[in-house]
Amino acid sequence: MDARLEALLRQMPKAELHLHIEGSLEPEMIFRLAERNHVRLAYPGVEALRAAYAFTDLQSFLDIYYAGASVLLKAEDFFDMAFAYCERAAADHVVHAEIFFDPQTHTARGVPIGAVIEGLEHAGRRAHAEFGLTTRLILCFLRHLSEEDAFATLEAALPHRKHFIGVGLDSSERGHPPEKFARVFARCRELGLHVVAHAGEEGPPAYIWNALDVLKVQRIDHGVRSLDDPALVRRLAAERMPLTVCPLSNVKLRVFETLAEHNLPALLDAGLCATVNSDDPAYFGGYVNENFVRTFAALPQLGVAHALTLARNSFEASFAPAADKDRWERQLDEVFRRIVA
Repeated sequence: MDARLEALLRQMPKAELHLHIEGSLEPEMIFRLAERNHVRLAYPGVEALRAAYAFTDLQSFLDIYYAGASVLLKAEDFFDMAFAYCERAAADHVVHAEIFFDPQTHTARGVPIGAVIEGLEHAGRRAHAEFGLTTRLILCFLRHLSEEDAFATLEAALPHRKHFIGVGLDSSERGHPPEKFARVFARCRELGLHVVAHAGEEGPPAYIWNALDVLKVQRIDHGVRSLDDPALVRRLAAERMPLTVCPLSNVKLRVFETLAEHNLPALLDAGLCATVNSDDPAYFGGYVNENFVRTFAALPQLGVAHALTLARNSFEASFAPAADKDRWERQLDEVFRRIVA
């Protein structure tokens, strides 16, 4: 890869819009929190745990993901995890992160939802003070659980409404179509929350259609299967519907066998508002800059213009104020002039 292109990818300002905070829990921190909280793990050490990260599909990943989350018990645990992510993100020149969290993963173990949100929100405030990074929280419902459980989670979270800006839908996609959560998403829209949903990662294009038409989402998380349906592609392009694409995740979970086969160039060529994100970086082998650099290295047809487009798309697709987006655009132009022009 051209050195200037790599420098641009690493140094350009960017927003990260698809990041599961529990998926940023590195093995070293898992063991540190396990010791602090007296949690017994099934793995003898860090290397044994890391060696288990050989996933065959989404569910095989989720099994280990939920086991790792078992060490999170108190607000300080959520703070430590989220602040560690924020440090990494700031080093990657992320200027804004919209962070997914899965309260049901924790409340099912008796952890109060207030402790989850308090710890995450505190980390975001400190990251803004220390790095200038802005963060926003998006509460995700686990789609393998019932809509009734999602409603209960929403009600439990509402006393903390000022600390999260939206809701999402994640976990096992197969067999759990978006319309399963039609009523709870309607309630969230009534409350003025932003709404997003995972669709078209392992699920078919029909799941993307239903996320748009039934849940009325403002972003599609993943969405790489959209290219299987030309009519869907035309609609996504016409509506400038953002896709939060996660290349390393897609390879790790066998959506694509290699990065060289990834369809990010085709998504961009189709005029879609694609972005690059890290998903669950501790498990999938890289934070956002690694996703950019390794994807561009594997797909030589991607160049400077694509890098700038992806950064601009990330600003456009965010739920940040227009003034912030304008400032980040100016910062991007400055970095481009310094490195490339």
